Amino acid sequence: MAISALNDPQDQTATHEVLLEFPDNRLLIDLCGEYDRNLADIEQKLGVQIVRRGNQLSVMGEDSAREQAAGVLAALYDRLETGRSVESGDIDRELRMGPETDEAEPDGQLQMFRGGRVEIKTRKKLVEPRTEAQKAYVHSLFENELAFGIGPAGTGKTYLAVAVGVSMFITGHVDKIILSRPAVEAGEKLGYLPGDMKDKVDPYMQPLYDALNDFLPGKQLAKLIEDKRIEIAPLAFMRGRTLSNAFVVLDEAQNATTMQMKMFLTRLGEGSRMVITGDRTQIDLPRGVHSGLADAERLLKSIPKISFNYFTARDVVRHPLVAAIIEAYDADAQPA
Repeated sequence: MAISALNDPQDQTATHEVLLEFPDNRLLIDLCGEYDRNLADIEQKLGVQIVRRGNQLSVMGEDSAREQAAGVLAALYDRLETGRSVESGDIDRELRMGPETDEAEPDGQLQMFRGGRVEIKTRKKLVEPRTEAQKAYVHSLFENELAFGIGPAGTGKTYLAVAVGVSMFITGHVDKIILSRPAVEAGEKLGYLPGDMKDKVDPYMQPLYDALNDFLPGKQLAKLIEDKRIEIAPLAFMRGRTLSNAFVVLDEAQNATTMQMKMFLTRLGEGSRMVITGDRTQIDLPRGVHSGLADAERLLKSIPKISFNYFTARDVVRHPLVAAIIEAYDADAQPA
C-alpha cells in the first residue's frame, strides 16, 4: 500500500491531502464497508473527508485529523490482509488506541500480532481490547491469580474476563469456568419465583450466559454446562466450596456484602484464577450495608499478585450515548 501527501505549496489556503493506494480492490471494498459506511464512520468521528478514486482513497482535512485517519485506514487494511474482518468495533479500537509498539507476551496465552496487538482466542471469535485500559486489564487477567476490574457499565469488564476464561479453558490452563453474581434484587431468597432453582436464578445470571454465547458454540456450551465444566450460580451458592483449577468470575461485586466478599475470595484454590468486577456507583445493597467491593479494594491493594484495574467513561464501548450518560451522572454527583 502506498501513501503520499499532496498539496500546492503556492496556495497556503489549500486543503492538504493524503493519498492512499491499495493494491487489492477486493480488500478495499471490505475496508470501505457496505455503502462506504466504514469511511463515513471515520469521517464523522475525525472531521475529515475521504474520497474514493479507483483503488485509491484521498483523505482531506486538518493536519492531525488527516494523518490519524490515514493511519486508521492503513491499520484496517493491514488487518484485512491477515484474513480478519473489519467491523465498527475495529474502527473504534483503532481510533482510540492508534499505533502500538511491539511487546512481549505475558505467558504465551495471548496472541500478539504486529504492532503489539492483543487478541484473545475463543471458539467463535477473536476478542481484542478496544482501549488502553482494557488492554492493561487483559494483561492483568493473564498475569495475576486474583484481579479486580472496577468501573462503569459498558467498559467490557465482565465481557473480557469471560473471554479470557474461555481462552484459558480451551487451551487447557484451567479445567472449568465458574461465573457468579449476587442475586441482590431478590435478597438471595428466590423461593417465591416460579420454576425450579435454575429457573429462579437464571434471570440474574443472563448477562453471563450472553457473554458465553459470544465465545462458544451453542451445543458445546450446553454440553459443558450439563457436565458442570461451566457453572453459573448465585454468590450464595459458593459458600463451603474450594474452587481449584478453575477460572472464577464474580460479576456485580459491588452488591456483595463484606462477609460475602471475604467468603468468595477465600474459595480460591490451587491452579485457579479469580476475577472480581464491579461498579462502585451502582450499589443496590440496603441502606447501611457496606459494599464488599469497597472493603476489598481498601484491604487488599497492598498485597502482591493482586491487581486492580480501573475504567472510566472514556472506556465505554457500548453506544456512544452510554458514555455521555455516565459523565452526566458523575458530574451531578460532584459536590457543588
